[in-house]
Amino acid sequence: MESVSVVGLGKLGQCFAACYAKRGFRTIGVDVNAQVIESLNAGRATLVEPGLQDIIEECAGKTFFATTEHAKAIAETDVTFILVATPTDHQGNFSNEYVESALVALAQSLRASEKKHHLFVVSSTLMPTAIEQRIIPLIEEHSGRRLNDGFSVCYNPDFVALGNVVHGFLNPDFVLIGESSPEAGARVVELYERFLENKAPVFRMNIVSAEIAKVSLNTYITMKISFANTLANICEKVPGADVDSITRAIGTDKRISPYYLKGGLAYGGTCFPRDTGAFISFSKKVDNPPLLIEAVERVNQLQDENLASIVLRETHALRESKKKTNIRVGILGAAFKPGTPVIVASPAIALIDRLLHEGVEVLVYDHLATENVKQRYGERVKIASSIRECFNDSSVVVVAGADKEFQNMNESVIAHNPTTVVDCWRLNQKLSEHRGVRYLALGKPYAHSAD
Repeated sequence: MESVSVVGLGKLGQCFAACYAKRGFRTIGVDVNAQVIESLNAGRATLVEPGLQDIIEECAGKTFFATTEHAKAIAETDVTFILVATPTDHQGNFSNEYVESALVALAQSLRASEKKHHLFVVSSTLMPTAIEQRIIPLIEEHSGRRLNDGFSVCYNPDFVALGNVVHGFLNPDFVLIGESSPEAGARVVELYERFLENKAPVFRMNIVSAEIAKVSLNTYITMKISFANTLANICEKVPGADVDSITRAIGTDKRISPYYLKGGLAYGGTCFPRDTGAFISFSKKVDNPPLLIEAVERVNQLQDENLASIVLRETHALRESKKKTNIRVGILGAAFKPGTPVIVASPAIALIDRLLHEGVEVLVYDHLATENVKQRYGERVKIASSIRECFNDSSVVVVAGADKEFQNMNESVIAHNPTTVVDCWRLNQKLSEHRGVRYLALGKPYAHSAD
């Protein structure tokens, strides 16, 4: 049985290691968090991702073994994937801190080893030029070996999305490999041929080109999202306009495609905002004005501002009409996207922050993200246990998530007359027919008022 090792068992690394174990590789997972290691070896995943718990439960102690010892990755495998966090610094760059820490430990173990060669595959997102200018010299220094003579390096970033990580790793649209030598790249290709469930195309190139390709992809997607949001904002101001009709039509053109072309909320999460920021930072570093991408960021900020202004306006109007000192706002969906508990850079969280700042009471329902919301806000927000409770206790409800359970809600959820529904993804347009509902769909003119 062939062996591989994965260093970093966080949101992505844990799923990546689990996928290798599922595909029949003897997989050594390494992490500095002893509690994570203990849980995984006991067959308990520490993350919420579809399919992950089943794999860990099936493979722990059989094809998957977790440890805090980096030396085992060197001693028991010949290929190590590094998938640790690379947080963003104050200038918008990715920090190498954790990657460097992991590689120092690995390189020192390699120095003490008698093995002839080890392949390091960096999958963490790094700034362009980081591997050649910083990472490779660091490995050489601590291993006492030279590049492609005792060790090789590849850059193999992921393109998976939270909420679909396991499937994304096993069925990617493509595989990107930046290689320090043709032999190193060929070895990674060989692994993927046995790892993937689909026949994804593989693109091999030098390391710096792969680094630029990684940050470019997500930046392009944010540009596409911001264009769709610009269309939605225009449609809100033109009687009869419908952003979904427009994006469905133009998205059929092969030069555009329908993916990520849907007007709604700002982009958020752990990748889009920081990759866009990194692209801007790198562009400035090489003296290329990032005019287009700075505009993308500004459009994204405007989406948060627009949503807050709409909700605050509606809240104020209800407060005045009902002669009440406060109107509670219900939020359906706190995570940045469906299927994940992650609230990092979520537009719903930006809205909650603004409402709290303005003194508005907030009630949140998101069954996956509940603990993260509690951890962030404590007693400052109330938590609902269901969609119905959210409507029962709120006169203004914002449908911020596009989760399946929020789609096609019927009039039975309406508890107050009037109730204002701000539908950010146009999931429940039948609610506009309810006499007691003021229904506002982003991307459409606000034509309907409660009777």
